[in-house]
Amino acid sequence: MQERTGIFAGQDPFGIARDWLAAAEPLEPNDPNAIALASVDEEGMPDVRMVLLKEIEDAAFVFYTNYDSAKGRQIAQSGKAAFVLHWKSLRRQIRVRGHASREEGPQADAYYASRSLQSRLGAWASRQSAPLESRGALMAEVAKVTARHAGAPPRPPFWGGIRIVPTQIEFWADGAFRLHDRFLWQRPSPEAEWNVRRLSP
Repeated sequence: MQERTGIFAGQDPFGIARDWLAAAEPLEPNDPNAIALASVDEEGMPDVRMVLLKEIEDAAFVFYTNYDSAKGRQIAQSGKAAFVLHWKSLRRQIRVRGHASREEGPQADAYYASRSLQSRLGAWASRQSAPLESRGALMAEVAKVTARHAGAPPRPPFWGGIRIVPTQIEFWADGAFRLHDRFLWQRPSPEAEWNVRRLSP
């Protein structure tokens, strides 16, 4: 294992990711947990969008979405995804690549229940990524699901978590004269041990 010092030292990569996110939370003006999530369609064309990372587990990263959305369909088809977390305030970023699967159990139920009522109803009303006739049509659908589910909508069967189990995690920290610090955690499969190495800036 290559030498690691300072903000990179003495931890597993998920611990470092949690520490960096915690350091960004008081400094970033909006959504320090925003990630640029990449996937590919059935023709191999890449696609990317911003979503919110909701959990850093001991061995995975989790966000939530409509499974019928473009990203949900693409990830289901390939079983893979990548993302980057970037914080201008800290001059740091984390890049992740790995295998993706659904989280549809009690953990997804608990997160859905923690959202505001309006967000829970919105998850039912929106056919995410599908063509929409007008804003009025969307609000009419919100009214319908509000009447149907009243104050306690259950988690929709088409909505839940995506868990990304990495095979690569790269940490980047800004350095003087563009001599940045980069460390790559890499393994051939989620079951294998990590190999850690420093990369050239």
